[in-house]
Amino acid sequence: MTEEQPVLLSGGNPQIAKGEGDAVVQRYIAAMPGWKRKLGVALDALIAREVPGVCKAVKWNSSFYGAPDAEGWFLSYHCFAKYVKVTFFRGTSLDPVPAGKSKHAEVRYLDIREGEFDAARFADWVRQASVLPGEKL
Repeated sequence: MTEEQPVLLSGGNPQIAKGEGDAVVQRYIAAMPGWKRKLGVALDALIAREVPGVCKAVKWNSSFYGAPDAEGWFLSYHCFAKYVKVTFFRGTSLDPVPAGKSKHAEVRYLDIREGEFDAARFADWVRQASVLPGEKL
């Protein structure tokens, strides 16, 4: 018996049941459509490299990452039709601050479109974000 493919919600975001751990995040990434799947693999690998022992989960059809031994999450990402939106929960504390503003005072967004991923900048933000207090969700 084969496992069913996840449903893609509006914008192509995979509908994945919430869960903790690497396996559920890998299922989310495998269901990301088109070029976004390759980006999801790169994001996940970079985060795991920069934050050894990183905690992972899927909640609200988004991948979440938290520093080991810390309470809460430092970032998440979610697929939209033309980009992947990365949420830095303490984004206003990053240097430089990501450009995407939020209605939540500390949150900042990074919208990554096809061919626009700056791995070095992202790695720097991940290192910074992973040592800040996490967001409890």
